[in-house]
Amino acid sequence: MEESKNIKEAKFPLQGAEGVKRVYFLGIGGIGMSALARYFNERGAAVSGYDKTETSLTKKLVAEGIAIHYEDNIDFIDKAAELAIYTPAIPKDHRELNYFLQHNYQLVKRSEVLGAITNSSYSICVAGTHGKTTTSTMVAHILRHSGYGCNAFLGGIAVNYNSNFWSNKKNVCVVEADEYDRSFLKLSPDVAIISSMDPDHLDIYGTAENMEQAFIDFSEKIKPGGCLILKHGLKRNADFKIADTSTYSVDDKQANIHISNLKIANGSYEFDVINNYWEIKDVVLNMGGLHNIENVIAAIGVAKYLKIEDDKIKKAVDDYKGVKRRFEYIVKDDEQVMIDDYAHHPEELRALLSGAKDLFPDKKCTVVFQPHLYSRTNDFADGFAESLDLADEVILLPIYPARELPMEGVNSEMILNRMKNKNKMVLSKEDLLQWIKNNKTELLITAGAGDIDTLVAPMKKILIEEK
Repeated sequence: MEESKNIKEAKFPLQGAEGVKRVYFLGIGGIGMSALARYFNERGAAVSGYDKTETSLTKKLVAEGIAIHYEDNIDFIDKAAELAIYTPAIPKDHRELNYFLQHNYQLVKRSEVLGAITNSSYSICVAGTHGKTTTSTMVAHILRHSGYGCNAFLGGIAVNYNSNFWSNKKNVCVVEADEYDRSFLKLSPDVAIISSMDPDHLDIYGTAENMEQAFIDFSEKIKPGGCLILKHGLKRNADFKIADTSTYSVDDKQANIHISNLKIANGSYEFDVINNYWEIKDVVLNMGGLHNIENVIAAIGVAKYLKIEDDKIKKAVDDYKGVKRRFEYIVKDDEQVMIDDYAHHPEELRALLSGAKDLFPDKKCTVVFQPHLYSRTNDFADGFAESLDLADEVILLPIYPARELPMEGVNSEMILNRMKNKNKMVLSKEDLLQWIKNNKTELLITAGAGDIDTLVAPMKKILIEEK
């Protein structure tokens, strides 16, 4: 992997938007949409939008000067908007969406705007069915903490900065590349990371092979002279044809970037990062999960490619506090550990539970999992059951439907009945809180991409009060 060419600073770091004065968002509260809303807001545009429900994130956007409403009502639209941006999650019969369509507004998907931004900047784009949020946040954090500088469009809230977006005068951006709806095929990376491509979103792709091909197609969007940092051992690694490709792995020494001398202490890892041409000793990562070591060595690979000094890389990694809901410590002391995580795919669950049990081998592991989407539960019920069997005790919540209508015969019991673990049950949210009050836990993990996060604060309160 050759070192990158020098990156020039631009007067206006992300071209193409300086002339837009009024922007309207359909689905402004989404994690990716809100990053774009902040981007335009920071550049002085009048930003407003719609979302289905008020959340802590939309409240923060309002506090930053962005007008948001929660009723599908064309009377609330900014009819003077020069640009309307929508998310694929907005239903086709949405009245506001159809108003923009019928009145010939410039109406684009979020991915098209990100595509224009990456085309006009030096772009580092991070893709993968899991790992992309943590890895992209790690890359952006290293670039910011080291003083290198970047603009960041993230799919999660970076704990260090309590935001999913920040800007910098340097014409460099870090973007989370979302495979849902093939959005990432709009991007133009200079550097791309692919962390994984396990089957997911089969409602979009139809087959695992189609989804894998989309990742190969994404790699071909890399600009001439750019590089690919690829997880070692992916099913179709041989089909990636980018000349400057480096592979990475936490445990396979055949990868170009790997680790050695791993030590575990107090919920943190210390290790050396090895490459054919360089080595960084005694890197400290203060978050759990071997998969997060893998994520950070990919981020370190980018930092080395950009010629950031080793000492600055190590200090940035040591200071990295993670992403909200990615192996996030809610409670951590000798008696009780509580971890909250966004894991919603069998492989993510496997990595989460394996990592937690490695760090806390003497604690009984209780996981509370909320399945996300009927289609995903139906597609991966066996995989969910196998991963959840790693825990000592499992509590399943009812399926969170998100954008879907119920599917006959598909429910949380579908997973429960496939599990070998005998310590398992399905509980409502209300019954779960009562169960937490009545039962002692040692290592408690909440996982899922639905609204399980709304239970984290009351569960934490119960744990603290029980002490």
